[in-house]
Amino acid sequence: MTLIGMLHHRKDPQKVNKAYAYSVVAKAEGMEFFYFTPGKVDIEKETIIGKYYENGVWMNKEYPYPDVIYNSSYPLNEKAEKIIDYLSERIPFTSHSIGDKLSVYKRIKKGKEFKQYLIPALELTNVEKLLDMINLYPKVIMKPVFGHQGEGILFIEKEDDEKFKINEAGKISIYKKQELLDLALLKIQEQEYLVQRFISCQLKSGHVYDFRLHVQKNGEGRWVITSIYPRIGPLKSITSNLSSGGYTAYTNHFLQKEFNDDWFNVKKTLEHFSLSFATHFDTLYDGVSFDELGIDVGIDENQRLWLFEVNWRPGVPVIFNCELDVARNTIHYAKYLAINNKKFSSEDSQRNNKKIHDDGLT
Repeated sequence: MTLIGMLHHRKDPQKVNKAYAYSVVAKAEGMEFFYFTPGKVDIEKETIIGKYYENGVWMNKEYPYPDVIYNSSYPLNEKAEKIIDYLSERIPFTSHSIGDKLSVYKRIKKGKEFKQYLIPALELTNVEKLLDMINLYPKVIMKPVFGHQGEGILFIEKEDDEKFKINEAGKISIYKKQELLDLALLKIQEQEYLVQRFISCQLKSGHVYDFRLHVQKNGEGRWVITSIYPRIGPLKSITSNLSSGGYTAYTNHFLQKEFNDDWFNVKKTLEHFSLSFATHFDTLYDGVSFDELGIDVGIDENQRLWLFEVNWRPGVPVIFNCELDVARNTIHYAKYLAINNKKFSSEDSQRNNKKIHDDGLT
């Protein structure tokens, strides 16, 4: 029986909603599942004090190292990071961090195959680069390299050589050039930023929107589509993040309303892009394979598709009832990794034994 460990920084699995869903799905699929934190790993004994779910309660139990680890969060401190690194060298992990926005952008650009979907962008190491970008594109966005959920984003529109309109979290202000440069300098001193051309993706109503393409690996190690849905921002907003007041809609109805007779072709384009991009994205990282991606794309007024962002560990809106679909794909993929790891380990052992025999050491 495959033993799956779910690694998280929170001590109480009741505070991690998906832990219950993963436990239920694992049990239904004939696998053993437990939840644990880095602090519960005993390196000397090679055991873990984990929690399993039974009769409405999470119970403690000592486990051997699992066959595979679903790593669902980040380490909180250096000690936890060392334990996670130690485990990842010995046990297959289902997923790995993709890196920050800028490093992902550079990888895709270097990979060339999907370069045409990238929005022109620059690392904002000084304010002169901001002016360079604004001179090329009168509408730009400043975005934190390590940002998430739309936080810290500034929309900048050039009105003339000395006047600029700034939209920050829905608040619109007019800045003179020097005021803009002072604001930008303050921002890049606080954290790393990039600046990119603003791509207009608007509904007929004027709301900004994009599409979240949520893909996962299945039990055969192949990418499959979990969900595709639009994310619609409030009026005057520059982002469509659901956490920033945005909302969503059912995909087919949305496409029919916005794209009329072209809706089905748009849907097929999104589906094809989801799987082809995810497959290509795997090839951009040496020795690393991903289990789940949230790919954010937009379609402009000319129906050109643009790649906005790639996310690790994407969430799913509750209206789509995808929690069990996500859990099932994750559990199946975890089993696939565990089985293949045992197969490779067995083949390595056989090769080593053959070499020892051939070298006359037995």
